[in-house]
Amino acid sequence: MATSMARSGLQVAAAALRAEAKSGARPVLPNKRNFSASAHHDDAYETAKWEKITYAGIVTCTVLSIYNLSKGHHHLPEPPPYPYLRIRNKEFPWGMSPNIFTAC
Repeated sequence: MATSMARSGLQVAAAALRAEAKSGARPVLPNKRNFSASAHHDDAYETAKWEKITYAGIVTCTVLSIYNLSKGHHHLPEPPPYPYLRIRNKEFPWGMSPNIFTAC
């Protein structure tokens, strides 16, 4: 790859020198070929922009979280104590515990 790039550069330079020798004028060399990796002249601007957006998002999420957590949460009303709920007719295999299910 490097060899072919060097050969291409030498061919362009040789063509420019031949054109200069023919016409006597200074040749206009073609622009340097820009590869996709070298076309990042706006990287600093984009990085700064997304850094500011990230910090703004962190601050916004933190403020919203603090606001939501400071409001507390809604408690549902206690259900009515229906007599048919939590009926235990059999003992548990590990023995009867002291009314852990009727205290709720």
